[in-house]
Amino acid sequence: MSALVTGDAVVLGLRPAKLPSRALAVAIDLVVVFAAYLMVSIGLAVATASLDEAAVMAVSIATFLLVLVGAPIAVETLSHGRSLGKLACGLRVVRDDGGPIRFRHALVRGAMGVVEILMSFGVIACIASLVSARGRRIGDVFAGTLVIRERVPASRGMVMPPPPPWLMGRFSELDLSAVPDDLWLAIRQYLTRMRQLDPAVNWSMAVRLAGDLAACTGAPAPDGVPPAAFLAAVVNERQARDARRAFRAGANAAAAAGGSSQGAGLPGAVAPDSIAPAVERDETVGAGGAAVPPGVTATGVPAPGPSSRAATETPQPRPQATGFAPPA
Repeated sequence: MSALVTGDAVVLGLRPAKLPSRALAVAIDLVVVFAAYLMVSIGLAVATASLDEAAVMAVSIATFLLVLVGAPIAVETLSHGRSLGKLACGLRVVRDDGGPIRFRHALVRGAMGVVEILMSFGVIACIASLVSARGRRIGDVFAGTLVIRERVPASRGMVMPPPPPWLMGRFSELDLSAVPDDLWLAIRQYLTRMRQLDPAVNWSMAVRLAGDLAACTGAPAPDGVPPAAFLAAVVNERQARDARRAFRAGANAAAAAGGSSQGAGLPGAVAPDSIAPAVERDETVGAGGAAVPPGVTATGVPAPGPSSRAATETPQPRPQATGFAPPA
């Protein structure tokens, strides 16, 4: 990581691009540029076939300067340092202070690139990049630019580090109701990017955020606890409280839904109080809970008389009323 200091004395933690990724980006750019140069040269050769040798030479030089030199400069200027190869490799050209480049930076880089990349087949650029501490070639040194890695893996940049085990549950009695949401957001962003920051910047940000959090909660950080560990422990405590609150809300909602489903009757259901009197009057309960007069079964077929029942059935004691009709 490169420690760049801006005009406001702010240290920037940038990741300079390595030689393999820069070489791959340059190779992609050269393939595209030479393909365009070849097509333009063929078209101009056909169009200038009737001209003399001097005119053809002038057109060839102009084509070389416009396509192989002017086109990369224009692309880097308009895209603020992201050519096609750099876009594919996740790289960007920035100024030494981290700002976007302008036309003069792209012009110096393009002019020096003709010598150290095109004419020397990249040998000078590779040697200069290997010698430089931040992997800069000669064009970057004269232009005051730096090629950085713009694409950072999500697994390294978005994982929040857990608090130390000896701090788990230590802040369970801490009042977090007065902490604003923007401070929580700043703390989470710091914890997810703390490993990418310069050590001095990392410490100063942790101290400032820990002081703001202690001022909101009314309880300072314990002695001997690093500011980053204190922030991670408090954030973990808030997440645990949110999880418990969400679990209780889900349990209460499930209990309320279960009680309402037990109290609500299904279509066609009959209360037991409306069935019991019919059973006591020696009546049969039919479909839907309607009482059927004596001598008729629940299906509407006349019941057999007393003599036929006595001949085929043995007397049995009457069953007790349960609210449901016995099977016919």
